[in-house]
Amino acid sequence: MLVILLGIVLGVLIGILIPYQMPIVTAKYVSVSFLAGLDSVLGGARAGIEKKFNFTVFASGFVVNLLLAALLTWIGDRLGVEIYQAAIVTFGMRIFQNLGYIRRDLLNHPTKEKSPLETLVQPD
Repeated sequence: MLVILLGIVLGVLIGILIPYQMPIVTAKYVSVSFLAGLDSVLGGARAGIEKKFNFTVFASGFVVNLLLAALLTWIGDRLGVEIYQAAIVTFGMRIFQNLGYIRRDLLNHPTKEKSPLETLVQPD
């Protein structure tokens, strides 16, 4: 836990001491990629709390989410369609859902509802 807090403090200090302004053209890509990364990190935290964490799944999901979000944004730019907004809504919903699960797990109140996948795939 101490390493995580140290990393956060170090990141904030670097951001303050080394000012950098990103070009406006990359704003959409960075925002969608940030949300994709945050979604993956919260999913990994949730898996860790539930004792189901697998680093390979986390790392591959993190990279694939970032690349897919950037690719969809790029395709949308080329087509003249704001596809990145759909990605923002989707990742936003997933982030809030993961935060809800994490909160329930930390408070020891597991959910009673089935996930949409559990209702589709029922064991024989």
